[in-house]
Amino acid sequence: MSDKIGQVIEEIERCGTKFVRLQFVDIHGTPKNMAIPLVKPDDIEDIIKDGLLFDGSSVEGFAEINASDLILKPDTDTFSPLPWRPEEKGTCRFICDVYWPEGKPYEGDPRYILKKALEKIHDKGYNYNIGPEPEFFIIGEDENGFVVPHDQGVYFDVEPVDQGTDVRRELVLGLESLNFDIEVSHHEVAPGQHEIDFKFDKALKTADAVITFKQAIKAIVDNLGYMVTFMPKPFFGENGSGMHCHQSLFKGNKNVFYDPDTETQLSDEAMYFMGGLLKHAHALSAIVAPTVNSYKRLVPGYEAPVYIAYGLKNRSTLIRIPASRGNGTRIEFRCPDPSCNPYLAFATMLEAGMDGMKNKIDPGEPTEIDVFAKSMEELAEIGIKTLPSSLWEAYHALEKDEVVKSTLGDHVYTHFMDIKKKEWDDYRIQVFQYELDKYLYI
Repeated sequence: MSDKIGQVIEEIERCGTKFVRLQFVDIHGTPKNMAIPLVKPDDIEDIIKDGLLFDGSSVEGFAEINASDLILKPDTDTFSPLPWRPEEKGTCRFICDVYWPEGKPYEGDPRYILKKALEKIHDKGYNYNIGPEPEFFIIGEDENGFVVPHDQGVYFDVEPVDQGTDVRRELVLGLESLNFDIEVSHHEVAPGQHEIDFKFDKALKTADAVITFKQAIKAIVDNLGYMVTFMPKPFFGENGSGMHCHQSLFKGNKNVFYDPDTETQLSDEAMYFMGGLLKHAHALSAIVAPTVNSYKRLVPGYEAPVYIAYGLKNRSTLIRIPASRGNGTRIEFRCPDPSCNPYLAFATMLEAGMDGMKNKIDPGEPTEIDVFAKSMEELAEIGIKTLPSSLWEAYHALEKDEVVKSTLGDHVYTHFMDIKKKEWDDYRIQVFQYELDKYLYI
């Protein structure tokens, strides 16, 4: 028995755990799981070593029905009790990797896509760090059954206007019990909107954390009698929810993006990495802003990053360089939203940035004007383009981008595109109240 398995068994004994959840995600990043009751704590050893067979054809974007047997193998580094489940005869979980029965990694597993991208840079001595900022709304229903924000607070408000103070307190305590290193929590710009930021870490651990974060917040808030949504734009006329991603590359303890000898203190690697993100931004948007609703957020006028440019401390551009330097030097990519699958999002952002470094893609000069204040004609004159304005535009951009497509691999790319085309067609044929109000009496 390995030391790691022994530590897991000791923790299961200490907590009195009865149920073990084996968790993974589908192509959308939606958590899936199977729960196994333990007769005795060391039953977990065989599960960790051998995994558990399951039917992959029942999971969207996974296996075909004629080759559907897959294996879940727990990653012992992801073991954690679930604080929102009952303490007596409690529940723990492992995040799992998915394999074929013969032992090969399953190419349709989103976690494998990220691990494969990370292996390429690890061979060059790099580590890829991510610090995401997922925003969310706490919502309820009014007397007519309509979904409404749970308060009317705005940015950085305090109680009693901010009705989420106690909710965020419970969320922070719950997340800390899951070993999150919480940096800050606060009310966001829109009514009912909130943000809880946790410390950056290596990309795989952070992607696991994003899945856990969303699952934990939904479960804890449900226990408090509210509902949380990570929908990018739930309310017309209000700011939407983003998931800005702060990114850096390290070699050992050295931040590769930092160069004290340049005017901006950004290295050539940082500039080229930005160049790759900007070059591939159209295709990336299909992955990091993957829903019809995502493009209701990515519109001018709501602090949304729709303009493909970078700026030093400029929050109106797609990429911002925060003020901190040294090992804190990082690139903030601002168009992702919390509806994305973090494994696919992080993998494609990494490969886009590394393509920039490989091919020395120059991002040009920084944009230090407020691009929100400029017209489309003025922006066109200075060469600033915009992100796709719809899911339709985004997936067509993805079709043309070989770097992003190859990151996903044939299996995930094909299934992802099939799903997104159907999603767009389902949306396109709907008739909305706006159209009745606008056109009924033509």
